[in-house]
Amino acid sequence: MVNKRKTTLVVALIAAAAVIILAWRPTVLIYGLQAAGLYASIAVPMGLILGIVHIVNLAHGEFLMVAAYATYLLCKSLGIDPYLALLPVTAVTAGLGFVVYKLTIRQTLKAPELNQLILTFGLGISMTQIANLLFTSQTRKLSFDYVSASIDIGELSFGVYNFVFLGAALLMVVGLRWYLTRTTAGKAAVAVGQNPRGAAIVGIDVDRTYGFVFAMATALVGMMGAMLITRSAVFPTVGSPYTMKSFCLVAMAGIGNIPGILGASILLGVSENLLKAFRGLRGWADIVFFVLIITVILGRSIRGKKA
Repeated sequence: MVNKRKTTLVVALIAAAAVIILAWRPTVLIYGLQAAGLYASIAVPMGLILGIVHIVNLAHGEFLMVAAYATYLLCKSLGIDPYLALLPVTAVTAGLGFVVYKLTIRQTLKAPELNQLILTFGLGISMTQIANLLFTSQTRKLSFDYVSASIDIGELSFGVYNFVFLGAALLMVVGLRWYLTRTTAGKAAVAVGQNPRGAAIVGIDVDRTYGFVFAMATALVGMMGAMLITRSAVFPTVGSPYTMKSFCLVAMAGIGNIPGILGASILLGVSENLLKAFRGLRGWADIVFFVLIITVILGRSIRGKKA
């Protein structure tokens, strides 16, 4: 009963804040939701890996970068739209993720967590340096007319294209939830994430499940890399900031809480755009996620002591 009241209170406060922001400056909420969609759609695959494989992938953003470069090359060489390149790029990124898992990640699953962090950090640095050698640090950008689409509602005018990322995030959350709760393979993955030894005893191939989940997560990151190129320039370190933000969002939501990542992303996106609404505070928008993650960790620590 107490938890229900707390949940109701939180929902009521969020709804009230949304109404106030919408009445005061609607673009804060609009662009906040658009940013949240981008953050969530990139963070959810990291949450999937952490929740089932139990490893923090610090090369997460570099897989995004590889997919963005692959999409750029396909679009330039074949003259196609990124959304037509999305399927082959997603498949290639999934294959890359599976190979990386088999050759490296698999070898450290039973090693100390620090070794795992160092491994994925090293993978990320290596991928960035290879991109530097192949493409240099020069930024590359493709332009598409549909990205500048906007809507006018009275005196309010705002871009609408970035809502595609919110749609992608929602589909990702709903799709993964269905997969993990409704399919045999998904239920097996959940069982492996909860108790790998017990799952192995009942006949589930743990290593195969880990490899499939890692490949599926990198495929989702690859899909977002193909979509990212429609709104962002491509360069070797383009994915690095998303690794940190994704990790913070997963930590805020809690391990295994895929829908919670979307909620945390909305909080982050709206908070950033709220600060950007004030000219003197715009420079602080980039550190909002650090403040949020520290607040969440401290809050959980305090609740844990009380319990």
